[in-house]
Amino acid sequence: MNYILFDDEHRQNLLPLTFTRPVADIRAGILTLREKWEWHLGARTSTLTQKYLSKKYPLKTESDNIMINGSVIPDPVLAEQVRNLNPDEQLVKDELIIALRIKGEVPEDITSFRGNKEIQFEKDIQTISETWDIFAKNDRLLRDDFYLITKGRKSQPISGSNFVRGNPEDIFIEEGADVEFAFLNAEGGPIYMGREAVIMEGSKVRGPFAMCEHAQLKLDTKVYGATTLGPYVKAGGELNNVVFLGYSNKAHDGFLGNAVIGEWCNIGADTNNSNLKNTYDSIRMWSYAKQTFVPTNLQFCGLIMGDHTKTGINTMFNTGTVIGVSCNLYGSGFQRNFIPSFSWGSPQKMTSFKPEKAFEVATAVMKRRNKEFNEIEKEILIHIYNETVR
Repeated sequence: MNYILFDDEHRQNLLPLTFTRPVADIRAGILTLREKWEWHLGARTSTLTQKYLSKKYPLKTESDNIMINGSVIPDPVLAEQVRNLNPDEQLVKDELIIALRIKGEVPEDITSFRGNKEIQFEKDIQTISETWDIFAKNDRLLRDDFYLITKGRKSQPISGSNFVRGNPEDIFIEEGADVEFAFLNAEGGPIYMGREAVIMEGSKVRGPFAMCEHAQLKLDTKVYGATTLGPYVKAGGELNNVVFLGYSNKAHDGFLGNAVIGEWCNIGADTNNSNLKNTYDSIRMWSYAKQTFVPTNLQFCGLIMGDHTKTGINTMFNTGTVIGVSCNLYGSGFQRNFIPSFSWGSPQKMTSFKPEKAFEVATAVMKRRNKEFNEIEKEILIHIYNETVR
């Protein structure tokens, strides 16, 4: 069977993260939503997404296709029901389309398509439908992913130089990972280290915590769960319930809490975000879909940062801050709660980050991870610039 993950109306709510990726390629827990589906289905997937993203995330169609909502989080029961759909059947939860099977041409707008037979999914489902869902649901999803990918497997041994608290079976170390003279507390949740990941000496980790392949915790880092470091992320300082999607750096001291950091970001030394109001009120956050600030109904809510954004030393962010793609931020004082894509400057003065300069920076940054900033990546950023700045 050919499986295709599609973006629905939740894509707008998940901006700025979905400016540069389909919904299914958001990381929540240890795996991305796509990786979760592929694990449960035992099959590869392609993507029906925005046209300007389609070169990087191409669509593969066949004569018979099962379309799956990329914002829905799978479990074994749900995946089995999706797998068993008959032609022209669609699986729904209330008004939300979970999946549908289509023979013939795939329509561009799946959300308006209706099959001949509608099947209600009887159990509860989970979705990533708002940016803050990524950190707010990370505890549960990290635990689920941990047991999914470690079931029936044996961890590399934990070195005797480490201080371990909790059940050692809740700590899983992949081949090539390195951890010495660290404090690992798995009483509150599991700890996962991907291939070639490194936890440097003196670091203190409370689960649930996950680091993907080649991620690093710098010396004396303090981590509270539920925190995830995507591939090749370097992190230091103090982290509390933060999800790094991948390939970003926060190598120095400073606090991040209840936050999501996109790819190819660099967080300057002593950059901090607030995650709790002095009044302890519920926090509001900018919504691209509604073009205004909306309630999150969360007391703890910090920072959402789009891909390719950089901060200078001592940068400060208030509660509920949203930053777009490819921003360069510095200066004294708190930054604004919403900073559009391609912004350059300080709280005192902001101007546009010119695309040509942004391309130079992206080329240099990606080269450090042996990745190429190619024409496809450039076209994506040009589209975002034209959509958000011009």
